[in-house]
Amino acid sequence: MTFNISELTDFGWNAFFTSQLEADDFALTIPARVMAVHRGAIQIAGPNIDTSIPTYIANDEDEESFATVGDWLLLERETFRPQRLLRRKCLFKRRAAGTGRKLQLIAANIDTLFIVTSCNQDFNIARLERYLALSQEACVTPVIVLTKADLTLKTDEYVRAAAKLLPNLMIEALDARSENSAAHLAPWCARGQTVALVGSSGVGKSTLINTLTGITHIVTHGIREDDAKGRHTTTGSVLHRLPAGGWLLDTPGMRELQLTDVRSGLDEVFADIVTLAESCRFNSCQHETEPDCAVQEAILLGNLDADRLKRWRKLVAEEAYNTESLAERRSRDKAFGKMVKRVMKDKKQWQKD
Repeated sequence: MTFNISELTDFGWNAFFTSQLEADDFALTIPARVMAVHRGAIQIAGPNIDTSIPTYIANDEDEESFATVGDWLLLERETFRPQRLLRRKCLFKRRAAGTGRKLQLIAANIDTLFIVTSCNQDFNIARLERYLALSQEACVTPVIVLTKADLTLKTDEYVRAAAKLLPNLMIEALDARSENSAAHLAPWCARGQTVALVGSSGVGKSTLINTLTGITHIVTHGIREDDAKGRHTTTGSVLHRLPAGGWLLDTPGMRELQLTDVRSGLDEVFADIVTLAESCRFNSCQHETEPDCAVQEAILLGNLDADRLKRWRKLVAEEAYNTESLAERRSRDKAFGKMVKRVMKDKKQWQKD
């Protein structure tokens, strides 16, 4: 074996990736991890490797084949030219903000998702449910991180509200500026572990990153007094090394998180509603005015919050629309690509004749 698996472990390598290697890969290639994605280039790193290379796309016809932060690439030894994008343990993605249908890859190969919110006006159940759907779909462990806990006397209320979102959900309330407080997150930041942070602007993500990494190069901004919100301080996803040997991935604050391909994740986050729906009289029940609707009965009995049902309907409809739209776009792009290849083939044949 010509590269050291133990050294690769420091970068998040594990048996899942080793199992994808063939005999020649050990001798002819070097694994490297994508640390950051820039316009037209990606930053890669590994044992004795730290450089930038052009953006890598494994398949022009597949939007998910772009190398994103957290990915592993096999590089040609002499040139560092990517030879293969290794299969991912998980992938976070969304429909890009705006009216387009383009898919945006957020991160790959994450072990834990820190869903960061704050104990103030930014605390939003609907937003947390969106992030939880992402984590459940990707089979990534979610941890709700409640920042600014030192600025309120109602921390317990925020913890109880978050605990209702998912059974056995892990929740940590802390002061993002305090090393002792942030130390509660240490179990998820050990050697070789990769943690991603998501959350809206102004909740203290950059402050938390500075505290966890022990560095202060990430700019932070205070919140606006009128609405407790903040401005973006991160403009792109990047992996930061943690003192304990783990990796911390910051993602830009997402005010518009459009869900795509996460139906099973939604089913897990809203398992109470899904279970109730199975007892409805009609399989096609819309849970509105149909007779013998178990969901509406639960609302009348006070066992289900009507607002939770509204949020579920909204997210299911949004996810279905975005997923269908992306599928249609992929189908059109694939058909167009085949047409171009056919035209070029006919042209070459015509030139020969």
